[in-house]
Amino acid sequence: MKNIFISLIFILIFNTGSFGQDLYPYIKIGETTETMQQASEKITEALQNNSFTILGSYSPSNKSTLKVIAFTRTDLKNTVVKVTDRGALAAVFKVGLVSKNGKVTMSYTNPEYILRAYLADNYNTYKSTFQKFDADLKTAFSTVGNEFKPFGGTVKVQNLKKYHYKITMPYFTDPITLNEFSSFEEGLKIIEANLKAKKGATTTLVYKLVYEKENIAVFGIGLQSKEKGESYFLPIIGEGHIAAMPYEIILQGKKATMLAGKYRLALNWPELTMGTFMKIMSTPGDIEDTLEAVCE
Repeated sequence: MKNIFISLIFILIFNTGSFGQDLYPYIKIGETTETMQQASEKITEALQNNSFTILGSYSPSNKSTLKVIAFTRTDLKNTVVKVTDRGALAAVFKVGLVSKNGKVTMSYTNPEYILRAYLADNYNTYKSTFQKFDADLKTAFSTVGNEFKPFGGTVKVQNLKKYHYKITMPYFTDPITLNEFSSFEEGLKIIEANLKAKKGATTTLVYKLVYEKENIAVFGIGLQSKEKGESYFLPIIGEGHIAAMPYEIILQGKKATMLAGKYRLALNWPELTMGTFMKIMSTPGDIEDTLEAVCE
């Protein structure tokens, strides 16, 4: 009986070993003394050689010292869209490049962190697909660097699926509606036209991912306003987390929504103190106004 009891305890511990695990939003690939252009080319080549698809790239804040490369892969893209509550937002991952003091630091968004946060309990349903994506990504980047050091603050595994920064703050399940159109086709046409026209000269289209059969589209949008966009808030909360950008609009059916800034910024900068957060207290509203204009 004693041996049975010990075995049961062991099984319980083994099966719940990751329950209290801390996850970080980013993984550092490494550093290089090569130029931003050379580092970017190596990252792109590493991804393309391992069946990943490059969706777009840009320089946040229009700074030559910052670059983001957005990518996906067919298995990930086709799996996350099965989650009806904006699962397609988890289809795109990013590499962040930061040039400083003669070195370029390379990092990427941690798949497990983002997938658990965005997909909640659905993460476990497709866990094997996500783990393969994660492992293959590390294999691809091993030709570029070998640090693979997690960073950026921590959130416990069990808290990610219901993450919010503080009490009364929004969750993933509290999206902001930007507009509702007469049809998916109309919404797609209006958003694309506004982005092409660089409406208000405050946005740039970094990538577009369209699921025609499901009537879903995700737009990655750079926030170019010098007074209210990336140039304003990134230096305050930390450019080292640059892989968090660009911001997204998701069009599902007739409705265009975005993740609330108080959720999305906090999720990607989980170590922010309330004091620092207060310094960008206008930013969530500014982002909403900007993306709302794209959908008008």
